[in-house]
Amino acid sequence: MDALEAIFTRRSTRKLKSEKVSRDLIEKVVEAGRVAACGGNSQTTHFIVIENKQILDALAQLAEKEFAQMHVKPDTYKSLRTSITASKRGGYVFHYNAPVLIVTANRIGYGNAMADSACALENMMIAANALDLGACWINQLHWLTDHEAVKACMSDLGMTEDEYVTGGLILGYPDTEDGLPIRTERKMIGNPVSWIE
Repeated sequence: MDALEAIFTRRSTRKLKSEKVSRDLIEKVVEAGRVAACGGNSQTTHFIVIENKQILDALAQLAEKEFAQMHVKPDTYKSLRTSITASKRGGYVFHYNAPVLIVTANRIGYGNAMADSACALENMMIAANALDLGACWINQLHWLTDHEAVKACMSDLGMTEDEYVTGGLILGYPDTEDGLPIRTERKMIGNPVSWIE
């Protein structure tokens, strides 16, 4: 698969097999993130790769508890609204029971933190597609990054006190009939382009 095909056929995959992903494939995905563009070649994006099921389960329970304490407001972002509402109902697992969660963190106060992490996450999603893995960018831990319980948990997992969660990526083998990511054509209804000649 060439680079353009990997980009144009990439879709978010939220239904993944519980099967362990080979270390070699995970490392390739993470390396794709590590070589992503970053402001001033700062290379400050921190990748926290979690494969431990007990830790993933504990993170899901923690996120559900934190979201359940939040309130939906009229201007609450749609995905955040979904996380809050689902958590209040119970049984919400923000990482869709994926066997791998890659959390990105970056420096507090660094102006390009989100942009650098976004580049890394996009590279990892494209790499996952090229490697026939399913992946999906998830923001739930980013939305909770200022919650003390989440800070403490992420600190235990290696995030430093001068960092905050900038995003996350679930990764695994797609739970599809052929075991491949869904690569249907994407209908574009937004993202306008203006040409000035």
